[in-house]
Order: sequence, then structure tokens, then C-alpha cells
Amino acid sequence: MAGLVAALTTAALVAAGCGSGADTPVDEAHTVEIGYIDWAEDTALTALFDQQLSDSGYQVETTRFDDVGALFAAMADGKIDMFLDTWLPLTHQKYWDEYGDRLEDLGVWYDNANLELAVPSYVTDVHSIADLKDHAGEFGGVITGIEAGAGIMDRTEHHVIPDYGLGGVMRVEESSAEQMAADLGAAIAERRPIVVTLWHPHWAYSRYDLKDLKDPKGSLGSTENLHITARAGFSDDHPNLATVASGFTIDDERLQSLEAAINAAGADGEDAAVRQWRADNADYIRQEFGTLHQSDQRHIN
Repeated sequence: MAGLVAALTTAALVAAGCGSGADTPVDEAHTVEIGYIDWAEDTALTALFDQQLSDSGYQVETTRFDDVGALFAAMADGKIDMFLDTWLPLTHQKYWDEYGDRLEDLGVWYDNANLELAVPSYVTDVHSIADLKDHAGEFGGVITGIEAGAGIMDRTEHHVIPDYGLGGVMRVEESSAEQMAADLGAAIAERRPIVVTLWHPHWAYSRYDLKDLKDPKGSLGSTENLHITARAGFSDDHPNLATVASGFTIDDERLQSLEAAINAAGADGEDAAVRQWRADNADYIRQEFGTLHQSDQRHIN
């Protein structure tokens, strides 16, 4: 999903132990710092882990980064414990090559991730990235992007644009994941043409009727896996949590429903939305987090 010195914005610390009366977790070192990027799946998974760990007695701190390279650097330096949304083997490979010897790969939680350029389905004359060259004017010559450091921005600028001869007719406009989604929604409300950098999984696919543009040259890469990664030594400090994280998986239906619930609730309603989602998916929560700590069970019934 860039400069390693890009500014990061520290999110407010989520209140720890929000499930009052939770016992101390099994892990002796029970403060966990999670870094995240404002990408739909990362925001959703971080919110889920944040609340679940807090209810299990952990002290949880979440820090929002504006640049994924800076997040990997912080995790490698031990300033951040976990990042739940590492895309491999392609999108974040350059960061893994640089920092991987100071990181732990805790495992794959989602195995059907894809980078895309997408348009609303009512854009009927563009079906492939190759079509953009002849229809650039419809989109004002702009591909609406997200944060500059994101892997999809790098792939679009340095692979898609030259591979499809779009230089001089289309450019990738830096924005943020949040602003990209807002621009997409505004364009759809007015039935205007727009092409955006998007990816699976993302809640936009459940809200809007979208069309992924075919990529015959494979410039955006193929299907990837999403990994939970951590700083070196994390498994020694948090053996129980590391085991849970290593076995964690979520399917498309549940992930999209969690993303949609958080997005619909807004910042002020996120905590309540996640808590309700956990209650609605109590069996799944027990399956994935049941061994984290016995006190979990009283918070999801």
C-alpha cells in the first residue's frame, strides 16, 4: 500500500481494559502497540484486535501512520509491536527486503488480496487499463489515488503508467484512502466518470456497483496474501498472542461486514459498531480468539 521519514499521526490511545474486570492476560508483557494505515481492511482489523485485546486485559495503543514505509521502520526499530496488514509477496516486498531481518511474520490471515484500478459500472466504454489511453479526457486525465507511500501507488506510477503508455495523458493523483473513498462516493452520486486505485478487500465493493479494469499486462501484480507481522522478539514477549495471531483468518463476507459496520458508524460510533459486530459473530470470535484468555468470553455473550 515512499519516504521512510513521512510524518505519522498518533491516534488517541484506546482505553485499555474496556471490559471491566478482565484478568491479567497470560502473557507477562501485556502492553501491545499496533501501527496501522487508514486502509479499509487495516482499520477494521486493528479496531477488532484493539477491542478484543483490551477486553482480554491487555493495554493497547494504536498509532496511525501516513506512510507504510515509516510504519515498517518503526516496527523494525521496536517502536511498534505489530502491523496487521503486510501485503506479500509483491506490494510490501521492498520493505520486507529492507527490514525483514528485524521482523517476524506471524502468518497469513487473508489469501485473496488484489490491487486494482476500478471504475463505476456505469462507465461502459472502459473495461481495461488499456482503454484509459483513448478515454483519458473522461477522467480529466486523473487516476484518483491514495497515500504516496502505498504499494498500489508505486505500482500504478512506475508500472501501469509506462506499461500502458499513459504517460502524458494520465497521472496518479496523491490523496488518502479516506479521501479516495469520499471522491468515489461523490462521483457515483453524480454519475460522473472516475477511476480510482482500489483493492480487494475493501468495503466499497459491497456499497457500490464497481468494475475492476482488466490488467492484461499484469502491471498491478497477481493475488497476494495479507500477513500479520511484528517486531523481532514479539513471540518471546507475547507467546499466547503470537499463537492466536498466527492462526487468525477471516473470510470475505465477515471482513466486508466488519468494514461496512465501521464505515457506517463513523469515528464516534466505531467502538460500539465493533462491539456489536463481535456479539453478532460470537461463535467466530470464540473460534479465533478463544485461547487468548478465558476472560474474553464474558465480553462477547
